[in-house]
Amino acid sequence: MNPQDRPRDDKSSRHGNYQVLDPSLLGRPVHLLPKFARRFAEALGTVMGGPAGRRYWGAHRLAGLAFERAPEEEGLRWLAVAGPLGTAAVAFERGLLLGLLEGRYGRKNAAPSAQRDPATERVTATEERLAATLTAQLVEQLYVRVTEGLAGVGVEAPAAAPLEAPVAASAPGKAGWVIRVTLDATQGEAASQCWIALDHELMAHVLQGLKEERSSVRTQRAAEPLATGLSVKLDGRLASKEMTLAALFELKVGDIIPVSVGRADVLLDESRLFTAAVAEHKGKLCLTSFEDAE
Repeated sequence: MNPQDRPRDDKSSRHGNYQVLDPSLLGRPVHLLPKFARRFAEALGTVMGGPAGRRYWGAHRLAGLAFERAPEEEGLRWLAVAGPLGTAAVAFERGLLLGLLEGRYGRKNAAPSAQRDPATERVTATEERLAATLTAQLVEQLYVRVTEGLAGVGVEAPAAAPLEAPVAASAPGKAGWVIRVTLDATQGEAASQCWIALDHELMAHVLQGLKEERSSVRTQRAAEPLATGLSVKLDGRLASKEMTLAALFELKVGDIIPVSVGRADVLLDESRLFTAAVAEHKGKLCLTSFEDAE
């Protein structure tokens, strides 16, 4: 046996192809995250290739996008953007930002073949503004995809509100989820990367938007119906209001009784089993996000 044919026994060969499980996400449709990544990549690639995108991304084009664990690289500067669905933080390779600035503004007093060392170049205000602009663009596109996923399962997203301005943030923990974005330059330069970290709230909304696809996959796998089944009738109580008997007798046709719709009660023979959120889907009221009644 040749030495190169011997099986490797290092850490990367034994563990590099395995995804680390997050106990807090067990039972969630984590296996469908690549589908979300493909949709995000398609939309992001279109934006980068458009006239407005080329203004900032220059000759760089999207080469790949995938969910993975947070990078352990030191020296990354993270910028966080908060919104109604949660917070996302973005970090860029320093070489990517310098390359984008060079392509946009050109380099003065430098030979074409000169090599740049990001470690020796100071961070300029122009570079910081570019990082903040690109961060806002990436998070905005991410929010659009997450909102679309929630709408697809009949969940109404929080009221639309402008995203906050990017602010400096600490690096995500090693157990945090990030989206790694790989970019290629058309001039033959090495591929560059940036990362989008999702906090627990935003990650939960991503997974919530994949629930319908998980249900459809289970339906396709069910080749035969159950031999026996138990059918029950559930009633949804959307709202209730207490009023005096005198006020009841004073009601006339056309009167309006003001009520507020919060979480609905789900009843089985007048027994309260669950509470559920009320959402609108294709003109119909639906119940979603069921929780056991206390």
